[in-house]
Amino acid sequence: MPEVLHRELIFLWYYFSIMVSLIARFWIFGMILGSLISVFGKEKLHSLLTAMRNKNLGAMGIIPAALIGIASPLCMFGTIPISASLAEKGIEEDWLAAFMMSSVLLNPQLLFYSAALGNAALAIRFASSLLCGIAAGLLVRFFFCGRANRKKLFNFARFTEAENRDTDPNLFLRFLKSLFRNLKATGPAFLIGICLATLFQRYIPADAVAALFGRQRGFGLLMAASIGVPLHICGGGAIPLLLAWMQYGMSLGAAAVFMITGPAMRITNLGAVKIILGMKNFALYIAFAVFFALSVGFLIDFVLW
Repeated sequence: MPEVLHRELIFLWYYFSIMVSLIARFWIFGMILGSLISVFGKEKLHSLLTAMRNKNLGAMGIIPAALIGIASPLCMFGTIPISASLAEKGIEEDWLAAFMMSSVLLNPQLLFYSAALGNAALAIRFASSLLCGIAAGLLVRFFFCGRANRKKLFNFARFTEAENRDTDPNLFLRFLKSLFRNLKATGPAFLIGICLATLFQRYIPADAVAALFGRQRGFGLLMAASIGVPLHICGGGAIPLLLAWMQYGMSLGAAAVFMITGPAMRITNLGAVKIILGMKNFALYIAFAVFFALSVGFLIDFVLW
């Protein structure tokens, strides 16, 4: 028994060290990038969205709003208070929808981290997040903003803008403090993801993954949408699992579905989304996220590849 346990520990350490060597550098540089933007660029990004209001862009403003959402380093609970502040300044709800939707799906740190999955997956993640934000903005514009005597779609009454913690007068110390907060926030999820991927590689046959997510592509898309929600505790923590699954045969379409439904319907995010949307529009949000994710997965697996 001790020999068996010792052998398994050696195997697990081997898989763990390989996974760390593949991913750690992307995680580290992603944290550095996220902290740099948080300290030096966050306010400028949000001010840019406010400044665009005076340029009469109309529906075209949805595109830069979605791009700014991706560039914003905030999580959902940071994005909603910022959106509440932008709404008070007169930003239209279609722009806010594009900003929040794309911000939920992707941020600069996660974008850099996703490079560990390869160039194709990285491009798909960026494009799908941008298009999802644009689609959300257009739907809000055409089905909500044009209504006569309409009520506000978003209810930000329970959210106020959080206090800015990047205030140290020394810029270098401000950056280090932000980096430390980033490490505390993403480090546990990173380790959990690495450990789960290690166990997965050791004890789950590659053929099982290929059969589930690869060969049976339609069923694989549905499975990716289903497991994306409970397994997506943190965007960064899901990357090691995705990398292991893709190495074992997961299709790019199924990976795209996972990368959309996971952050869009993460349990910690859904409570906040329900508060600002109300029950009826919250149900529409869930339906939109699932439909968009499956459509992207279908397009990739059955048309492009």
